[in-house]
Amino acid sequence: MSETTPILELHDVRAGYGPIEVVHGVSLAIGEGSVMALLGPNGGGKTTLLNVCAGILVPSGGEVHFDGKDVTHLAADGRARRGICTVPEGRGIFPNLSVRENLLMATQVGVPMDRIEEVAFAQFPQLSVRRKQLAGTLSGGEQQMLALARAFATDPKLLLLDELSLGLAPIVVAELYEKVRELAAGGLSILLVEQFARTALPIADAAAVVLQGVIAHQGSPAEMEEALSASYLGG
Repeated sequence: MSETTPILELHDVRAGYGPIEVVHGVSLAIGEGSVMALLGPNGGGKTTLLNVCAGILVPSGGEVHFDGKDVTHLAADGRARRGICTVPEGRGIFPNLSVRENLLMATQVGVPMDRIEEVAFAQFPQLSVRRKQLAGTLSGGEQQMLALARAFATDPKLLLLDELSLGLAPIVVAELYEKVRELAAGGLSILLVEQFARTALPIADAAAVVLQGVIAHQGSPAEMEEALSASYLGG
């Protein structure tokens, strides 16, 4: 990982659901302007960690620092206003609203609608011609494009992506990750969760493998390729 000031830091974070602890004392730092991939099989704790970062889940122990400030107990909406934007697993769009109405929801963080539309439609021109179409009638790839467009348009400091490739054809995944690569090249900090390592590693500056709620391996993408078994990183 490049030697940069951390935009996000987890210090000995523990988290779970009810009495069941899923994450067991994880410490992690994401450098400003860098991309970190959280890899590993389903059930390892990746999404739980992402939910802690987003403010969706309050940790039972440890601290979360964002942009130099303790945000451990700051709710998701407060983190969104500070610049943390999340694209959850399953896209997180509103299927019964139009494309434009979905984009309108992003104005809650204080970005004007005309700016959101300008950025969203520049990134994904095909959404422009579908602006009045119900989001639930879009293809899976177009729905993910809408989720990404809504995130990009808010000009976040940190983008959290959960299983971007889930259920999508490889050609669509490649197109979406190319957009993520462009944002990363522009200096956006990104933390992404991905089951399939070889989908995420090409755009990552660093990677960590989460197994059974702990960081099992951490290093550069090249080190991950060499050190880790494809049997649990995916092909």
